[in-house]
Amino acid sequence: MQAVNISLFQWLAAGPAPDAHLLWLAALLAEGTSWLCLALLAVAAWRQPAQRGYAMATLAAAAAAALAAHALAGALNLPRPFVAGLSPNYIAHGARGALPSAHASVMFTLALVLCLRPALRTLGLAVFAIALVTGWARIYVGAHFPFDIAAGLALGVVITALFWVLGVVVRRIVVPLVARDDARSAAKPTGSPAA
Repeated sequence: MQAVNISLFQWLAAGPAPDAHLLWLAALLAEGTSWLCLALLAVAAWRQPAQRGYAMATLAAAAAAALAAHALAGALNLPRPFVAGLSPNYIAHGARGALPSAHASVMFTLALVLCLRPALRTLGLAVFAIALVTGWARIYVGAHFPFDIAAGLALGVVITALFWVLGVVVRRIVVPLVARDDARSAAKPTGSPAA
């Protein structure tokens, strides 16, 4: 599998003599698109007040993806292409473990969680497209192998599935329990008995 990963990387990456304009664009995308996704989420929350709570929950899912990605990458400690000597390091980046890509994990999680909500699905599809372009850019600049990006997508799918399950549990179990307790509290007399 590593041979396939390296072959795909060599096909997609800038290599030692990149096109200057394409390298500039790839570096911009590799480092700046996560901020673009957050800005798009903020605009959606501002324009759709009814979705603000869901937007905050989406950020929590993205934070969980970031934590999981960093923990997995640290545990696996697989080298980045520039560490393995397959490409120059075209962006400032540390040599820590590469799989899964934290950028891909967070951006795909944002996209997929947003796609679960009909009112935010268009934004989710846009973020998904941005995540794909960012994945290519991070390969092009030598920061990741293609399988690092694919692993980020897989982690995003897992985090999104857990998010969905948690939502089902809250809606079907927690909310009815709270409503039942509230109804019991409202039915109890509030005054103290007369002496």
